[in-house]
Amino acid sequence: MEPDIKWLDDPETFRVGMLPAHSDHQFYQSADEIRNDHSSYVQSLNGQWQFAYAKDPMHRIKNFYAADFDSGDFDAIQVPQHIEFAGYDDFHYINTMYPWEGKIYRRPAYALDQNDQEAGQFSEAVDNPVGHYIKKFTLNSAFKDKKVRVRFDGVEKAMYVWLNGHFLGYAEDSFTPSEFDLTPYLQDGKNTLAVEVFKLSTATWLEDQDMFRFFGIFRDVSLIAQPEAHIEDLSIKPTLSDNLKDGTLNVTTKMTVNKSGATAKVSVTDADGNELYADSQPVDDAITLSDVSFKNVHLYDNHDPYLYQLTIEIDDQDGNVLEIVPYKFGFRKIEINQDKVITLNGKRLVINGVNRHEWDCHSGRVVSVDDMKADIRTFKQNNINAVRTCHYPDHTLWYHLCDINGIYVMAENNLESHGTWQKLGAVEPSYNVPGSVPQWKAAVIDRARNNYEMLKNHASILFWSLGNESYAGDDIAAMEQFYKQADPTRLVHYEGVVQNRKYEDVISDVESRMYASPDEIQDYLDHNPKKPFLLCEYMHDMGNSLGGMKSYIDLIDKYPMYAGGFIWDFIDQAIEVNDEVTGQKVLRYGGDFDDRMSDYEFSGDGLMFADRTEKPAMQEVKYYYGQHK
Repeated sequence: MEPDIKWLDDPETFRVGMLPAHSDHQFYQSADEIRNDHSSYVQSLNGQWQFAYAKDPMHRIKNFYAADFDSGDFDAIQVPQHIEFAGYDDFHYINTMYPWEGKIYRRPAYALDQNDQEAGQFSEAVDNPVGHYIKKFTLNSAFKDKKVRVRFDGVEKAMYVWLNGHFLGYAEDSFTPSEFDLTPYLQDGKNTLAVEVFKLSTATWLEDQDMFRFFGIFRDVSLIAQPEAHIEDLSIKPTLSDNLKDGTLNVTTKMTVNKSGATAKVSVTDADGNELYADSQPVDDAITLSDVSFKNVHLYDNHDPYLYQLTIEIDDQDGNVLEIVPYKFGFRKIEINQDKVITLNGKRLVINGVNRHEWDCHSGRVVSVDDMKADIRTFKQNNINAVRTCHYPDHTLWYHLCDINGIYVMAENNLESHGTWQKLGAVEPSYNVPGSVPQWKAAVIDRARNNYEMLKNHASILFWSLGNESYAGDDIAAMEQFYKQADPTRLVHYEGVVQNRKYEDVISDVESRMYASPDEIQDYLDHNPKKPFLLCEYMHDMGNSLGGMKSYIDLIDKYPMYAGGFIWDFIDQAIEVNDEVTGQKVLRYGGDFDDRMSDYEFSGDGLMFADRTEKPAMQEVKYYYGQHK
C-alpha cells in the first residue's frame, strides 16, 4: 500500500489502513491498575516530538518518514498541541464561511457536476500548510511479543502515518480516534513513528464549525498492547421493562483470541459493591450475556445518576489474569410518549442545557482533566443538567464525567457544512455537501459510526445528533437510518430539516430549531405538531444578550411538548496573550490576530469568559434553570 497525496482531494477516501471503530472501554492487568487508573497495556507518546513545518504541499519534506532520514535540523513541538500555538501558522477564527473565502475559489468535489473531481483542490493548494512529526520511541518491556497499535485521539484535518519507513494508513474525522496496527513493522530498540498532517482536505468541507481553525495533533497519542485474549469491542445494552422497575442486561463483545483455553469471569455489582450477578464462560469468538434479569433496578437520572458496575476478567488456562475490563452502566429509558412528550423513565424530560465547545484560553481545543472537571462543577452549581457537544465528539473522559455526574448528553457527530448552503445569510444550497451527493455519503456515515461505536455504552447519552447546520439531503437521512438500526434505544436529533422540510418525516425525532422566539414556539405547539419541540441553540449569550430568559422558561409550564433547550454557548473562544504595550495578560478574540476573513468578537458568546470566569449572565441561568430542576 502506497500513500497518495490525491486522497486529500477525494471525498470517498477518508480512512485507509485504520482499525475499525470500537467502544471506549479501558483494559487493565490488575485491580490495582484499575484503582490507580493506570494500565500497563498503555504507553503514552505525549510529550516532545520532532517537528518541521511546510507552507504548502509543494514544499513538504517528501521523504521525512524514511528510516534513514536525518531529522537533526527539525524543531521540537509538544504533543498534544495545535500547530498554531507552537508559533507556526496564524490564528484564524471564522463562523459560517470557509477560511479561504474571498481569497481562493473552491467548490466541493462532485457537488455541482458529477464529473467534477476538483483534482488538486487541496493537494496542490498554496493555503494548505503541512506539519511533519517524528517520534522515536522504545517499547515498554511489558509490550514484548504482543500485538501493538498506535492510537491518535484527535488530529486535524488529515494525516498520513508511517512506522520505521513503512506506510500504515491515512485518516480524517478530526475528533474521533484513529488507530493503526504497528505489529508487522516494530523492531527491537528504537522505533520511528512519522506523521504528516495537512490543514486542509475534503474533510474541511465537513468541518466548518463556528470556531478557531487549527490543525495538528491536539489530543493524546498512545501505544496500546493487546493481551493474548482481548476484548476489542464491548456493547452494553441495559433495558427497562414496561413497568420501569425491572431491567434486562445484554452484553456482547468482539474478541481477538491468540491463546486457547482462556476463561472470562463476568460480574455485575451495584453502586455499593454488592454482587448481583456472576458467571464464567470459555473465551471463543465472543463473550455474551443474554437477557440477564434484574429486579427493582435503581434508575439513572440527573438527580440520582446511579451506575452499576460491569467487570469482565479474562484469565488464561493457568489462571493468570490477561485483562480486566470495567465499565459503569445505567438503567434508564428515553422515549416520546403517545402525547408527543419526551420522557425519561416515564417522567417528562426538561432540558436545562448548554452548548459546549472544548476550550482552554491557553491551549485552544487541547483541554485538560482539570478543565473538564471545572466545567462539570460549573454545571452543577448553576442548575445546568444537559450538554450538546457542539459540534463534534469530545475527549472521551468528558462522557464518563457526564455519566458519573448525571449530565444528559446530546452526542453530536463531527459535521458542519454551513458555508455550502448559506451565503451572506441566504439559504442557497446549490453546492451543499453532503446533501444528496453520492460521493459524500460514505464519509458522513463513517462519522456517524465512529461516534456511535466509541460512545454507545454511556448512560448519560440520551440523544445522537447528526451534526450541525448542514442543510438536509439523502446522505443525512442515511445517517439517521444508521442510528435507528444501530441503536433504537435513544432519540436522534437534527436541526437542519427546518431548512428543507422534504426530509422532516425521515430525519430527527424532534422538531429542533435555533433561536426561535417564544411566539414562534407557541405557534408551532398550538397547531397539532408532529414532534416535540427542542431548542438546540437559544439565547446566544453575546454581550448582555441573555436577558428575557423568563419568556422561554414560562413555556415549559404551558406546553408539555416543549422540552427546553441548550444555550449558545458555554464558554468564550478567546486566547490569552501578553499585551505588547502593557505587558499584561489579555484575552483576544477573532480578528485580533489580523485574521481575515473573520467573524471577529462573535467567538465570544459564552456564559463564561475564556479563562473560566463566570459572566453576570450566569446568574440568570442559575435562577431560571433552577425553576425546573
